[in-house]
Amino acid sequence: MRTRRALASLLLAASSAACLAQAPNGVLLVAKPELADPNFRETVVLVTQTDDSSTVGVILNRPSEVRHEPTGEPVFSGGPVMPRTMVALFRSEAVPAAPAFHVLQGLYLSMHPAIFEGLKPPYRLYAGFAGWAPGQLQSEIARDDWYVLPASEELVFRRDSTGMWQELVDRAHAHRTRGPDARM
Repeated sequence: MRTRRALASLLLAASSAACLAQAPNGVLLVAKPELADPNFRETVVLVTQTDDSSTVGVILNRPSEVRHEPTGEPVFSGGPVMPRTMVALFRSEAVPAAPAFHVLQGLYLSMHPAIFEGLKPPYRLYAGFAGWAPGQLQSEIARDDWYVLPASEELVFRRDSTGMWQELVDRAHAHRTRGPDARM
């Protein structure tokens, strides 16, 4: 429970000023086929690391039956942490006024209520998020639970996430077969 509160505090307290002129700070975690955890089985998770080395993110390929009013867009299941809390992944040309994590160039992640008032496409909404304590994700990667791939705005906002996990598993396998110098 303390971990959930700490991660929620991090999301709310992230300094938007720190986002200014930062390099991309997001990657994709692609669950390996052997990963048995039902929270993350066959998932693609967009993650970013906070200043204190905590890692937070959202699951990109689990749309729910819930629709966002008034747009009718699906609300995705973002992860097992605080599943009743709305999280927005959105594009903004300017650094957001409300606290948000910088993920990719012009892309931010936030659960701050002020963010939801002025959202303009493209954006995606999530119920809950995924979170790891400092060092936890590194341990999971060392245990060989995840593929780590570069993130792109095109993939993050892809309209249909059906097949996304298998596509990225195949891409990771091809990359390993061709070697690390091959282009993804």
